[in-house]
Amino acid sequence: MNQDETFRAEGFRAEVRAWLEDNLSGEFAHARGLGGPGREHEAFDIRLAWERHMAAAGWTCVGWPKEHGGRGASVEQQVIFHEEYALADAPARVNHIGENLLGPTIIAFGTDEQRARFLPPIVAVEELWCQGYSEPNAGSDLANVQTRAELDGDRWRISGQKVWTSLALEADWSFVVCRTEPGSARHRGLSYLLVPMRQDGVEIRPIVQMTGTSEFNEVFFDDAVTDAGDIVGAPGDGWKIAMATLGFERGVATLGQQVGFRRELEGVIDLARRTGAIDDPLLRDRLVRSWIGLEAMRSNAVRSMAGIAAGAPGPESSISKLVWGIWHRELGELAMDVLGAAGMIADGGPYDLNDWQRLYLFTRSDTIYAGSNEIQRNIISERVLGLPREAR
Repeated sequence: MNQDETFRAEGFRAEVRAWLEDNLSGEFAHARGLGGPGREHEAFDIRLAWERHMAAAGWTCVGWPKEHGGRGASVEQQVIFHEEYALADAPARVNHIGENLLGPTIIAFGTDEQRARFLPPIVAVEELWCQGYSEPNAGSDLANVQTRAELDGDRWRISGQKVWTSLALEADWSFVVCRTEPGSARHRGLSYLLVPMRQDGVEIRPIVQMTGTSEFNEVFFDDAVTDAGDIVGAPGDGWKIAMATLGFERGVATLGQQVGFRRELEGVIDLARRTGAIDDPLLRDRLVRSWIGLEAMRSNAVRSMAGIAAGAPGPESSISKLVWGIWHRELGELAMDVLGAAGMIADGGPYDLNDWQRLYLFTRSDTIYAGSNEIQRNIISERVLGLPREAR
């Protein structure tokens, strides 16, 4: 950056930091640190109220173009916003899927009518979204989707099952990848539909996890309906659009995520000092390696921002997902080793976990959700390194 760009960036950082400090007070003073992976159930109402407070002040969708309700922030400013948000220990966002996944997809691929209908309620946090991708036999192998939709007059009728659907109980809408061409297979014949969740044809069943919480859900579509116009792109474009959405998912918000990772690592180091585990040379070496891994992760994420600045991120974003998934899982294992035998004892009955136990259990899923390690390695080998495709 030149001197003028640096000055503008620091001015924006000061603006974000001051607003967060002034507004994480009063009724929101106790919202700091609420929510997050393994704790999405926590204080949902106050977090929703907080995010609507942000919307009223113009602090949602900061990276969206101004004509679509955003601030038109540069990639660098978006990074600053997410970093400062994490540094302020502000509550976990409830509108992440709408703001960071569906919204950019509609902006890039939607019609003018779809932008006018769906973008303003996302900016205002008036409608929440969930993602209808994975199925019991189509998780990492998303191209095996079997949920079907057929056009019946002026409506699509959808039947099938989705699984691992985050925030399904809270969501008003879901973007659903389904098979709309009978007899099609793999990537062909898929479409990307926008489906209202609050209707008789949708049943949601929470999945109780090892943490005792239920961030993920099963969703059953039994002749559910949506308007004929609620399709993004043309019928058959579903795979292309779904992959673009996944690219947006691994955007600038990951740098804010890494601030949270740093706070967790600092907590584990402090725990090691208090328990005396830091005197164990093997554990001390692992702590150092974890710190080095986090620094390398940040460097890779900053490098990948150039691709985001040029448009939708490419397959290189799979590197970031692979790196942070493994690193975070290993941090959970390290936390338990620092705790030692005490890590096997719950804080209270029947299943009252402390933060480190919850971190360990939830991070077992980090290398699976949002694209499993196996699939990320295939993408990197085939699309980045140009190696032969995996035999099918």
